[in-house]
Amino acid sequence: MNKAIRISAYGGPEVLKWFDVDVLAPGPGQALIRQSACGLNYIDVYMRTGLYPLPQLPGGLGMDAAGVVEAVGKGVTDVRVGDRVAYVTKIAGAYAQTRVMDVESLVILPDAICDKTAAAIMLKGLTAQYLLRRTYDVKAGDTILMHAAAGGVGLILCQWAKHLGATVIGTVGSEEKAELARAHGCDHTILYREENFKDRVQSITSGEGVNVVYDSIGKDTFMDSLDSLKPLGTMVTFGNASGKVEPFDPGILAAKGSLFVTRPTLFTYIAKRQDLVAMTDDLFAVVASGAVKVEINQEFAMADVAQAHTALESRQTTGSTILLP
Repeated sequence: MNKAIRISAYGGPEVLKWFDVDVLAPGPGQALIRQSACGLNYIDVYMRTGLYPLPQLPGGLGMDAAGVVEAVGKGVTDVRVGDRVAYVTKIAGAYAQTRVMDVESLVILPDAICDKTAAAIMLKGLTAQYLLRRTYDVKAGDTILMHAAAGGVGLILCQWAKHLGATVIGTVGSEEKAELARAHGCDHTILYREENFKDRVQSITSGEGVNVVYDSIGKDTFMDSLDSLKPLGTMVTFGNASGKVEPFDPGILAAKGSLFVTRPTLFTYIAKRQDLVAMTDDLFAVVASGAVKVEINQEFAMADVAQAHTALESRQTTGSTILLP
């Protein structure tokens, strides 16, 4: 018998329960994965609370994981038993010891990427990849603002942006997190609890503003993020940690400098298999090169996932957190 985390109702971390589950044999086009590490992401909190409802209850959580192929279904040739693989999928359920997955969702891990690193970067790292390389193509000489710069996506994105030649400004909640962000690519850090980040950005940029803001906070930061942009700047809102952005008059974008606003999602960018492969190749290469170092600063046993969610929601975590089945 295998075990997995399931929720039967939306709510706090206490709804996360460790259950015995049946695992079916893989069908055509599928593979059975014995998972060695799973990622913890803020979207998991959204799903647990019902902000992003699951298709049905009881239901599983978790979007990304890594492990070893234990069996394959009929007609599968892209992966073999014994292959080390990883995935990110919009069908939640990665909080599990084993899982049957469509082979189309799997990528084979190179030797330079261990299972723990893969679990930590499939969602966060691919998010950083599309934000930097596709939503707004960061170039040498650009100046960017990254909210939650000491978080999982933040530490990856800041290092990568610095590698691309950008000047990186990051907001953080404490001096400890500021130090961590500076060690991972941030040229300037802003303690958002103590200072107005909009005013600091304008000071740092001599009143010009930044080319792009990457904002996963949402409601609390949206308007000041717009005011941090230079004319023709790009506002990328990709999360709602403080709540949904309230409706606003799009005329504001004209008044503030013909700004661009987008709300992208990873799964749009990786909907095609060739894009998934190209993006993971790019991600794995920049990590393997050492230009981006992956900080796994918290590890929890899968059975202790409620503690992990509590730590994440209370902003006690930095970098990436993984769950070990």
